[in-house]
Amino acid sequence: MPRQRHRPKLAVWKFASCDGCQLTLLDCEDELLLMSELFEIAYFLEASSAVVRGPYDLSLVEGSITTPEEVERIHAIRRQSRILVAMGACATAGGIQAVRNFADVEDMKRVVYASPEYVRTLEHSLPASAYVPVDFELPGCPPSKAQVLEFLTAFLQGRRPSIPTHSVCIDCKRQGVVCVMVAEGIPCLGPVTRTGCDALCPRYRRGCYGCFGPMESPNTESLSAWFLVRSGLAPQQLVPLYRSFNAAAPAFVEASQRSADPIGVQQATESPWTQAVNERESANGEP
Repeated sequence: MPRQRHRPKLAVWKFASCDGCQLTLLDCEDELLLMSELFEIAYFLEASSAVVRGPYDLSLVEGSITTPEEVERIHAIRRQSRILVAMGACATAGGIQAVRNFADVEDMKRVVYASPEYVRTLEHSLPASAYVPVDFELPGCPPSKAQVLEFLTAFLQGRRPSIPTHSVCIDCKRQGVVCVMVAEGIPCLGPVTRTGCDALCPRYRRGCYGCFGPMESPNTESLSAWFLVRSGLAPQQLVPLYRSFNAAAPAFVEASQRSADPIGVQQATESPWTQAVNERESANGEP
């Protein structure tokens, strides 16, 4: 009898999120059938109630860490996973729920819930990497189907994924899309946002919302200055631009703090993400 080929065990986990990243996997349709042949889908409750116990060769994590129970769970998942990938804006940069990082969570609980004493939550919404080592990140709200398939293919082939990191601006130039900032004065995060959406919003004459998070070495200070001078925006109007889908991304945190408090930000403390990572590394004896 021919020897049966080993199929890597794949697990997909949900934390604080909208399920959009998992739906991106399900939206692969024809490719999903092939994926089910190449992987043993061991844990993916969005797709099936069937569960195969770990350890797992590959874990895809959707959602941010927002409760004490989720901190314990992400550590347990890390221990069971050979490769752990943060998938989507929530898992890689805290998600839109990280807007709470800039306010008093206790005040929010009192406003939103009739019995806030029953709500157990952390002060901050942070990505998985704030608590455990992450092997790779797939940004986006939601991630690009093409990038997800590229990662899975690369994993099977044992190579590094070819995921572009240039800005949305580059995509606009390549496609001949008229710059909405220059032509119409519309605020756009395209110059500092990572590619992945195929310049969707600018193609429909809307400014980029930053769904895929900061690109490599984003010059948010220069972009903010352009908004103030060329678009006539006030500093406070820039804050919600950076505090959206990737609100906890360090580059966007710094940019929003600079806009909210141009003087005090120079004396600002480390971001919650940086603090959590430093604490994790100190506890593990990492350099």
